Amino acid sequence: MTFYNRVEELNALASAFESPNADFVVVYGRRRVGKTELVKEFCNERPHIYFLAAQEAENRQREKFVEQIANYFDDRVPRIDGWDDAFGYLAEKLHTEDLVVVIDEFPYLISENDSIPSYLQGFFDEHLQETDSMLILCGSSVSTMESEVLGHESPLYGRRTAQLDVQPFSFKQAREVIGYDAVDAVRSYAITGGTPMYLTLFDYRQSLRENVQSQVLSPTAVLYNEPEFLLRTELRSPARYMSILEAIALGHTTPNEISGATGINSGPLSKYLQTLRRLRLIEREVPVTASGKKSKRSRYGVADEFLRFWFRYVEPNRSSIEEAPAIVYDGTIAPDLPTHVATTFESVCQEVVWEAIRRGEFEPYSEVGRWWYKEDEIDIVGLAPNKDRILLAECKWTSEPVGDALVESLRAKAENVRWGQSDREERFALFSKSGFVENLEEDLPETWSLFTLEDIDTMFSPEQDSHP
Repeated sequence: MTFYNRVEELNALASAFESPNADFVVVYGRRRVGKTELVKEFCNERPHIYFLAAQEAENRQREKFVEQIANYFDDRVPRIDGWDDAFGYLAEKLHTEDLVVVIDEFPYLISENDSIPSYLQGFFDEHLQETDSMLILCGSSVSTMESEVLGHESPLYGRRTAQLDVQPFSFKQAREVIGYDAVDAVRSYAITGGTPMYLTLFDYRQSLRENVQSQVLSPTAVLYNEPEFLLRTELRSPARYMSILEAIALGHTTPNEISGATGINSGPLSKYLQTLRRLRLIEREVPVTASGKKSKRSRYGVADEFLRFWFRYVEPNRSSIEEAPAIVYDGTIAPDLPTHVATTFESVCQEVVWEAIRRGEFEPYSEVGRWWYKEDEIDIVGLAPNKDRILLAECKWTSEPVGDALVESLRAKAENVRWGQSDREERFALFSKSGFVENLEEDLPETWSLFTLEDIDTMFSPEQDSHP
């Protein structure tokens, strides 16, 4: 498989490795996000020991760990009775050669022995610091990594020299992988999201319809049961969590709506929502002008495009998919897909705003997000740091060019956004899949910026990265 992107992450690891002292790096992030591939790419041309923990008995894990060390040094496997001896053996070897030592899926070790972080603390304090080696702990259970490795209560707290919270690819990063034209690229991203494994499963020589049928709607395909697998690896009883995710994916976004759709009372529901947020499967959103913690106008969204697609179209239609996947695609998915993609397009347009700020094409905005109040909603609102300027933007994934009606609608809604100074400067932007009616741009003042899908695609093309 081709390794894509992750330039910043690789540079961070390389800088740490080249520093004169020992390094302890924590790499974590959701499953399938590409942590293992990142670490292996980094280790590729460097002396290293890579150990992948598994869900098996502690003594067998320890034996395998010691075997990995012995094999690297062409040594006879010693008899080891405990983890302190195992790390002592590693320390002895690191005094002879500087290495990168990777322990992948570290939470599996902790689940068998919660004293492992204490043993590692001793190893770091007494041995690793005397070398020029690097220890990398890698894990997919974000909650375990944050509490047992990075948390204040962890014996390892304060010892890390670097940490990488590996995120899914943005649309700009995913665009390098997606081999479609601009329209199908956004549609495809709305299905796979930015998870590298999902992106690379699609064969971009085939149509989007063919890819969805073969990679998502086929009962033998990896992605057909993927969300259920992900939930079962994190949760003992995922049924209620799945019903919540399905409700949110189908448009029930407030706690009251989710409760009504699932039949789960508000008390237990808040705990389920908290767990799903901790697992990074859903996001809580409040209007960009509101205080995140205090606002009662919260909405929830599925945090991953693929999971949103799966819970919207696959989970509710499993029986039909087993019988006739083509009919499900043509009759259920295809007619509704523009609605699904419209939400993704808003996220892509937010990326455009940040990219334009980075390039100096837009003035700086410290916060960018959605805004809503009662019946009014604006897709993107940007708030300037000193509250003297505001950006208001709409994103349209429609088959018709955008015209004056949207301009007047946005101007009217702008008056209802209570934020900043009374004489604030108002900037506007429109993003449109199908472009704009003739002469619209010429008729608007300079405070308006218009972006076609081609403009967006050009902005995210690789050659644009050299732009100052």
